[in-house]
Amino acid sequence: MPSCKKLLLLLLFIPYPLISQVFPKEDSKLNYRLIGFSFLQMNDAGKCTIEIAKGNCKTADVFKKNIIISADSKKGNAIAEVPAFGSDYTWAVLYGGKLSAKNELHHFSTLMSPRVDTTLKRLRVAKEATQYKDAYVFLDCLRVLYDMKGNPVWFLPDSNFAISEGVNVRDLKLSPKSTITFLTDNEVYETNYDGGILWKGPNTGAVSGQPTELYHHEFTRLANGHYMALGVENPLWSIPATSNADSAENENEIIAGKDGTFYQKMTFGTVIEYDETGKVVWYWKSSEYFRNTDLYKHALLNGQYDIKDVHENSFYFDEQADVIYVSFRNISRIVKIKYPEGTELAAYGNGYQQDMEGKGNDLFCGQHSVGKTSDGYLYLFNNNALVQDDFPKLLIMAEPKDSSHELKKVWEYTCTLDGMSEREQKSYHNYKDRRLGVLAKRKSRLAKMRLTSGGSVIELPDKSLFSSMNGPFSKTFIVTRDKEIMWSAIPEQRASRDSAWRALPDYKASIIVNTRDMEQLIWNRETK
Repeated sequence: MPSCKKLLLLLLFIPYPLISQVFPKEDSKLNYRLIGFSFLQMNDAGKCTIEIAKGNCKTADVFKKNIIISADSKKGNAIAEVPAFGSDYTWAVLYGGKLSAKNELHHFSTLMSPRVDTTLKRLRVAKEATQYKDAYVFLDCLRVLYDMKGNPVWFLPDSNFAISEGVNVRDLKLSPKSTITFLTDNEVYETNYDGGILWKGPNTGAVSGQPTELYHHEFTRLANGHYMALGVENPLWSIPATSNADSAENENEIIAGKDGTFYQKMTFGTVIEYDETGKVVWYWKSSEYFRNTDLYKHALLNGQYDIKDVHENSFYFDEQADVIYVSFRNISRIVKIKYPEGTELAAYGNGYQQDMEGKGNDLFCGQHSVGKTSDGYLYLFNNNALVQDDFPKLLIMAEPKDSSHELKKVWEYTCTLDGMSEREQKSYHNYKDRRLGVLAKRKSRLAKMRLTSGGSVIELPDKSLFSSMNGPFSKTFIVTRDKEIMWSAIPEQRASRDSAWRALPDYKASIIVNTRDMEQLIWNRETK
């Protein structure tokens, strides 16, 4: 083994590119255009320049003729945006404007995906940003990150996660740890900017009692470093003997057991907390809540439950107050839970009564995306599903200070079709008319809530709200508390370059609010 002095001398004589921590690494294939360049800066160098050329340049002369970007650096790093996906690039670090040695050239390429082919899929900006001009927006429907001008800058590399075309990706967002979290139809993931898997849910069925946890709707990395996800359990509940177990109109999924007992298949939700190792450290089940509420006590006369699906669609964990708010779309209710005890503190929404027209309440119906404002109010995306001719709303509410369990509306914004094309607006109205015709023929009261679904809302630092409208609306926007639209855009797609653009429904969208947060995501190259 060489002595320390000999090793130091050896390093001094190794050419700079061989010992530096260069990124992007040689021949990297990147799923983004907004790139963090880093290198080990020479000790005796002042300001240097990173220059980027188009193409895979092999010589200094070819490189110099194809330079398209120059970025100054004083700390051995810089962020630059290359113009296109599916392209080759060469870059180099110049000291004093000089470039000569062949080994100073570095090469990478940007990958191509149909999702960032802007001739077929796009985010059309209807109103340019007046604030948050440096923000970035994740769209679940395309698995793409856009800047506020509608340019794609990053996409989720599906092959890294074995995601096929038919698999849904939901809740794609920035985590408190400058990573990206999302879920598919049955998995939850944490990834870095490069698409490397940092964490994956164990999905053992330890809570559901089934082969998997059936993850759905929301997955969040908590401020404490743990992970929280929604899951499903599908128990069979015994009921009195019923005559329609073998009927074609067996809407409630009644199953006859071999012992003569009848069972009803139920769908309930779970909230699961994991630590960094994937160990379950806490969970809560809506089935336990169901057994102790009006929902359970008001079974039909034949013993069946006409509310057979009590799963959650969003949650908000107030880690400071040790309280979790869980949203139930199908019963238009929000349950406030004490953490970690799991006890119910409040239930917001009208009590259930048999034969009621729909399962909504005076404030919201079919809601999604529950959250809490910086000044302590609850907010949500209200699909407003019982009012068939009205639009969804963004809703902010004050919690009661007594035991009344009644929320008070303090602010409301009615979503519009403004910014959507005439074709898109006509398409929505046609959809609504068709859907109302179908619902009018259905016997199930729950079906009356199916005109719209999904949607999300996030409070921004200045207390304005970022929202996405799902169902047939397909619109993402920022609105102030004074109800002024500061930015709006519509995701669209077309089958071919000769066909018309059509709105693309997006279950959920999220936002990276500023350049600083974006840079932290780029530089966070955490691996596991």
